[in-house]
Amino acid sequence: MLKIIRNNLKHTWMLVLLIIIFLTVQAMADLNLPDFTSKIVNVGIQQKGIESSVPEVISKATLEKVLIFSNEDEIIVNNYKLFSKENFSEKEYNKIAKMYGNAEKVECYILNPSITKENREIINKEMGKGLMIISVLENEEMMKQFGNNQFIQLPENTNIYELLVTIPTEQFEMIMDEVNKKIDDISDSIIDQTAIVYIQKEYKNLGADLDKMQISYILIAGGKMLGVALISMVAAIIITFLSAKMAAIIGKLLREKVYKKVLSFSSAEYSKFGSSSLITRNTNDVQQIQNLFPMLFRVVVYAPIMGIGAFIKLLSNSQNSMAWIIGVGILAIIIVILTLFIIAMPKFKKLQDLIDKLNMVSREILSGIPVIRAFNKEEYEEKKFDDANIDLTKTNIFVNRAMSFMMPILMLIMNGINILIIWEGAKGVDKGIMQVGNVMTFMQYAMHIVISFLFISMLSIILPRAAVSAKRINDVLETEVLIKDSKNAKKFDPNKKGLVEFKNVSFKYVDSDSEVLTDINFVANPGEVTAIIGGTGSGKSTVVNLIPRFYDVTAGEILIDGVNIKDVSQKDLRNIIGFVPQKGVLFSGTIESNIKYSDENMSDEMMIKAAQIAQAEDFINSKADKYNSEISQGGNNVSGGQKQRLSIARAIAKNPEIYVFDDSFSALDFKTDLNLRTALEKVTKDRTVIIVAQRISTIMNAEQIIVLDEGKIVGKGTHEQLMKNCEVYKQIALSQLSQEELDS
Repeated sequence: MLKIIRNNLKHTWMLVLLIIIFLTVQAMADLNLPDFTSKIVNVGIQQKGIESSVPEVISKATLEKVLIFSNEDEIIVNNYKLFSKENFSEKEYNKIAKMYGNAEKVECYILNPSITKENREIINKEMGKGLMIISVLENEEMMKQFGNNQFIQLPENTNIYELLVTIPTEQFEMIMDEVNKKIDDISDSIIDQTAIVYIQKEYKNLGADLDKMQISYILIAGGKMLGVALISMVAAIIITFLSAKMAAIIGKLLREKVYKKVLSFSSAEYSKFGSSSLITRNTNDVQQIQNLFPMLFRVVVYAPIMGIGAFIKLLSNSQNSMAWIIGVGILAIIIVILTLFIIAMPKFKKLQDLIDKLNMVSREILSGIPVIRAFNKEEYEEKKFDDANIDLTKTNIFVNRAMSFMMPILMLIMNGINILIIWEGAKGVDKGIMQVGNVMTFMQYAMHIVISFLFISMLSIILPRAAVSAKRINDVLETEVLIKDSKNAKKFDPNKKGLVEFKNVSFKYVDSDSEVLTDINFVANPGEVTAIIGGTGSGKSTVVNLIPRFYDVTAGEILIDGVNIKDVSQKDLRNIIGFVPQKGVLFSGTIESNIKYSDENMSDEMMIKAAQIAQAEDFINSKADKYNSEISQGGNNVSGGQKQRLSIARAIAKNPEIYVFDDSFSALDFKTDLNLRTALEKVTKDRTVIIVAQRISTIMNAEQIIVLDEGKIVGKGTHEQLMKNCEVYKQIALSQLSQEELDS
């Protein structure tokens, strides 16, 4: 699996880099959205747009009160300027005066816009503490509590601030120590909220329109939130586009690699995998890998950033008191995913094998329809297909049912987490240690963490099947091809055109224990016809399949033009051979494209001549479009004899040194067979012709006939010689023709 990923991602590294960048952008944008929600609820709605305990404008009277309780008087004083025309430009002055209608009437101070972050934090702490104390002192109910706690006994109508200024320093410090102890027990959230309530009153007294401030803050924060959401949306669209493009490129590369590898296979490798399995591996299996990559980046890049980022945000916002809820949720999700993974994984492995089986059965039935109909075996083949189809359906249903449980269970867990957060958050809000916006933020970050694990769970659905598919693709790509070109390839001797020699050749199939051919020796000379005949299973087709190296000999050697065929390149070898297989194969296209298959630039004269020799011209000319007539897939729209003649024409048009006909005349009637061989003699008089045949009449006039029986040569010579010396040949001949016909 990793090998597939590594080998193919390097071809799309630029897309990968862009996807990672945009995934990071999207993750960061999504992580910031809950903060805006919190600000809109906490600051915009609850706090009337006032962000902190640091007032932008404060009256002189209130500032003096705060300074009584502050330990950082100098920092506070240095960061506030008296509101006057001397201290502000006309534009700034008018702007402040407009916002705070009473600012010109009441002596007040304006916060320095260039205040440092460090100083703002100090002032926030001091102002929060000071304004909370002032709120308590100016609240009748709280003052009663304050008096009952005996911090100080206050006579009626006493100005507490005047009193605090006049009392001895030691007594004031003692009072402040007690007050600070009480404040330390109060959460920062309550201190800030109390201070902000006081600031609201202060702004109102200064003539500010709090409703306008609130709406302005909500609109600005909402606009920023929409902007971040838009960035996230654009990033998501780009990621989807790039991921689809990358997946398509990787699918193309994989299909191309598998296809090229399959083209290099010898017949042994084809037999090992089977054509139906190779088709599945190059289509369905590649599709599974293609589907994996977009999700893979979500899990590898986006999910960790979201999960870890959301967890850090939760801890940094002092909401770790509810962190246990996330832990419980994650544990529940992991248990669900692992359970489903254990149950479904074996079925995923089985699924691809069942698809192979269904493809094999379908291909076999479709290719054998005439035979099925001829023997009335429709019901049998239907049952055979149904069995394969039902097995695949049952496995698919099981896997889909198992996976269909996942989403409801995960949604139940997610909603359970939400309920727990609301339950615990409500307690926090009631106690004053949390705000409603913080609860909402915690809920959103919790969902981000859960969604990160959901991405992993989605990968757990795709990954097992993709892993099986990757292994199946790797099996093809890593299969060692048995038939390879020599590193120091030789060239054929130009003085020996078409000389074929078999020297002590033996052969057995890879998975076979016994030899199919044993000690085969013969020479096929140019200008002669060498025929091979024998009973069914005697090894006739195997002999001719060794010539173009569809298989390699296991012992001995085959020489062409004096050179061992293993020492020349397969391309050079097959360039000099015109091969007609036992079963005529045509490709979808036209008659012209099939005949010109060896050379698309072949002249029309050469094509027509080849068709004439192959006795195909009559039926070609009978068609409306003649040579431009369509040939359907596999040549299903022409008869067996026509298919065979077009296959022969294709080999003749190549004009090779060696013609190999593997029982290619069996589908022809006797007259067409005779006419074809007569016409063929004229163009092959200086070429080597090797014919595998079942009919005695086809090979009677051959210069050399080789008789095979159980993989061994039991006779060699002309027809007349073999009738006298070879009993096997004589029996075959007499089974087809009478003695008179043989003697004539």
